[in-house]
Formats: sequence, structure tokens, C-alpha cells
Amino acid sequence: MIVYRTKSGLSEHLNSLKKEGKTVGLVPTMGALHRGHASLVEKARDENDIVVVSIFVNPTQFNDPSDLDSYPRMLDRDLQLLGQLKTDLVFVPSVEEMYPEADERTFDLGGLDTVMEGLHRKGHFNGVARIVSKLFVLVHPHRSYFGQKDFQQLVIIRRLVEIMELDIIIVACPIIREKDGLAMSSRNVRLNKEERKIAPLIHKTLVEAKAKMADLSPAQVKEWIIHQFDMQPAMDLEYIEIVEDEGLTPIDAWDPEVNKVACLAVHLGEVRLIDNLIFD
Repeated sequence: MIVYRTKSGLSEHLNSLKKEGKTVGLVPTMGALHRGHASLVEKARDENDIVVVSIFVNPTQFNDPSDLDSYPRMLDRDLQLLGQLKTDLVFVPSVEEMYPEADERTFDLGGLDTVMEGLHRKGHFNGVARIVSKLFVLVHPHRSYFGQKDFQQLVIIRRLVEIMELDIIIVACPIIREKDGLAMSSRNVRLNKEERKIAPLIHKTLVEAKAKMADLSPAQVKEWIIHQFDMQPAMDLEYIEIVEDEGLTPIDAWDPEVNKVACLAVHLGEVRLIDNLIFD
């Protein structure tokens, strides 16, 4: 495993590998890696000759400076895990390396960035688009891997590839959960013991809500979910939406021809957690 901290070093190495006909899979991360990230790397390992993992806490996607400051950083542990996963190249740039000058680009994401997460985290997805576009241009992978836990981000990355007219396959990987159902997240390490005991209620509520599709309308299911969180004083439900899975448009009926996903965000103590569940 080789660790690069400069764009020029990584690019030079990748160019030589591509001249040999090697296929490249990219896994963009912000570090604090867990089994969910490992599943992305393993998928990339299975489908490509070379696996590149980036570790970069991207400041342009944080609308809350305190959230950026508190984001977990554990590079030594991350590199140890990536070595065990037989990663070929790891890219660990500084902020100055990725943003030698201010990036003022604005992407037209077709409204995908103004709902759910975008509604509550202004500018977040434009920041995501900035850094991912930079990584795509730098690495130009054959495939890039993203987890379905960040479902809205996954849809937006696919839109970004269309905008940039890139020949990159975006591979969606299933949510990896703890035994009690909690979706794995780098933010989970910030939960205290009591909050960690409560957190699995997020997934449990979504599963129970899905079971009510036969008897309740989408609006009624949303009301039921809201009520469940109202009864949990430690939790503050930021939003719950049931949307179709391409345009992220809220649905008002259980149309069997439409793929549906329920997405939510919950504040538990000082930690903000997101999750989703396919409703088909």
C-alpha cells in the first residue's frame, strides 16, 4: 500500500498503471473508517485491478464549523485497516492541496440538493460536488463506490457524473449495520453509552413503518413515524420523507411502479444521525 499526499504523485502513479491497462476503483471517504467503509473497499477490490481510497475531511461540505471541528479523525487506525484490506493507493491530501485557491463553483443539481439533507444543511451538497468532482478528475476511476446510507448523496453523485459527462460507473453498496440495526457511521463514536442504547430505535422505527404500508397511506406512515419520535425525549426528529428513488420527489400513494425510500435525520444528544430504508 502506498500513501500519497500530493495530487501530482498520485496522478503520475495512476497514469502509469492505466497505460498497463489496469482498471481503477475509487472509494472516497472522510476517514474514521468502519466496516461500512470496508465493504466498499472489498467491493472495489473484487471489481478492479487497482483500489484507490481517499481520506479527506472536506471543509466545503460542512455548514456548521463546530461539526467540522468535532468530526472524528484517526488516520493511523484508518491506514492500518486499509492495509489489511489490501488497498493499493491511499490519497491523504491537506486542505491546501485540494483547495490551493477558493473553489467558487456552483453545480446545478436539478433540485436534488434542496430537499431533505439539503433543506437542513445549506450548501452541503454543492460542497460534496466540489470535492468529488476534483477526485473524479484527478483519479478518473472506472468505478467509484458509495454507501446507500447517504442515499441522497448517492443520487446526487450520479447526477454529478451526468453533468460532467464522465465515463464513471457509480456503484451503490448496501448499508452495513450493527447487530442491533444501527447504521454504521463515523459519527457513532461520538454517542455516549446511553445514547448508543437508544440509537437502534431509528432503524427499528423504519422497519415497523414499512410493515404498515398495507394499511396506511404514505402521509399516515409519516405521521406514525413522527409520533414514535415524539415519544422519545432524547431524540429530535429533524425530518422524515418518503420519496421516489431518482428525483427524490415525495410520494402520496404506494405506486408499485415507483421505487420508494424513506429517509430521515435524527439528533441524539450532540450527534446527528441519518438512515433510510427501501419501501418496496
